[in-house]
Amino acid sequence: MTELAARNGNERAEALLRLTARLTELIQSETRMFQRRRPQDAVALQDEKSKLANIYRAEVARARAEPSRFAGASPAAKQALRQVTESFHAALAENSRAVTAMKIITEGVVRAIADEAARQRNTGNGYGPGAAQRPQRTGHVSIALNQTA
Repeated sequence: MTELAARNGNERAEALLRLTARLTELIQSETRMFQRRRPQDAVALQDEKSKLANIYRAEVARARAEPSRFAGASPAAKQALRQVTESFHAALAENSRAVTAMKIITEGVVRAIADEAARQRNTGNGYGPGAAQRPQRTGHVSIALNQTA
């Protein structure tokens, strides 16, 4: 299903109002999970969020192409739809900030791990100020065989 079930503009506005409110709730829940550094918990929301987002996108595109789809909607329904849409956009902005913060944190952790691994590979051989750097191993090993036996 990618279209709201409605017989007239008022029912369509009410259905889009419910859909947008639920989508906003899901986005806000996901944002809280990200802020608590528990993105794995948000996986459970993805299926419903994806389905609702697809219906929302399709319905908004239809409304832009055919504004008469909401003809007959009450002024109260139109006003409520404006308000829930503003809340939805605010929730999306907050979610975007949380996702960006998680990305920065994750990249920092990965960079720190890589830097530490590189540092450990380049640890000097020996003690004191004159200690030589150990040559980097490339995976090749030289061996000598003594054939006296």
